Amino acid sequence: MLAVRSELRLQALDFWLRNPDYLADELVTEVETGQLDPSYLEVASRLLTDPEPTLRHYPMPRWLFGAYEPLDDAFAHLEAYGLAIMRRTPAGYRNQFFLLQAGVEAGDTLTDTDSALSWYPRQVKLVLLVARNQTGSQLKARQYQQASYAGTELGTHIGPIADRVSQRLTEARRAS
Repeated sequence: MLAVRSELRLQALDFWLRNPDYLADELVTEVETGQLDPSYLEVASRLLTDPEPTLRHYPMPRWLFGAYEPLDDAFAHLEAYGLAIMRRTPAGYRNQFFLLQAGVEAGDTLTDTDSALSWYPRQVKLVLLVARNQTGSQLKARQYQQASYAGTELGTHIGPIADRVSQRLTEARRAS
């Protein structure tokens, strides 16, 4: 069983999954700081130019603690099929999310196919690579470093940054 013990972390990961331009920007930053090999600049470029990430782009609204989307409905579907469960801690103020063995197996089948869903495991690997073992608060702080993210009016969708990331990518390629 795999666990995410913080809804804040899950929301931050979900944001990068759903917004490939922000994920591409994080990859560029990771290359510039020496955290990742320069070959990841090509990965970042594909996140901006390949049709698949654009098709999967699904904006999130900004609320007080950053990008947020209620998870109850999505987890209800996962629970109904025995793939995952959501539990509150005994104090009742924190949600924890568990991917059950059936969910792990279902996810593994996605990596073995050329189905429309096979894109997700690849994207999740990139998100987890960028997130490393940082807490939800640390990830949200990173996301708030983006002016367009931080400046988004509460309750409205966080806008794209693809043009700015393309410029950064060009500069990073020249430097490497």
